[in-house]
Amino acid sequence: MVKESTKTIASNKKAYHDYFVEETLEAGIELKGTEVKSLRAGRVNLKDSWCSVVNGEMFLNGCHISAYEQGNIFNHDTTRVRKLLLHKRETLRLFGLTKQQGYSLIPLSLYFKGSRVKVNVGLCKGKKLYDKRADLAEKAAKRDIERAVKERNR
Repeated sequence: MVKESTKTIASNKKAYHDYFVEETLEAGIELKGTEVKSLRAGRVNLKDSWCSVVNGEMFLNGCHISAYEQGNIFNHDTTRVRKLLLHKRETLRLFGLTKQQGYSLIPLSLYFKGSRVKVNVGLCKGKKLYDKRADLAEKAAKRDIERAVKERNR
């Protein structure tokens, strides 16, 4: 059995700061040729992107893939809405959760799996300001503990 290599193109660090990630799933993405070339160059921004479900199909909104520099008239619109490829049952289940329980669908990362581009979509619940402060305090405390242990071991 041959394992496919994965190469991360971009990750959405802001999503982990703004949301609690309850569940993740992998989806394919429908792209044009010049978009794939821009992705290979790493020219993508997921910072303010989100996913929406329309007529039983999931779409990626707000993802900025820069125009390919060697492309001419065949270049793509940088912020166009892109279709995500999921099974219908998965799409409808996620749509139901977002409508009933107040979850959001947020792209967490974009990566190559073999020669195909995949999106890691997270089912997320928004954090309140006090949750964000608690996370920052926890990270700072953990960092201080690691520093103290490192200093003591010298």
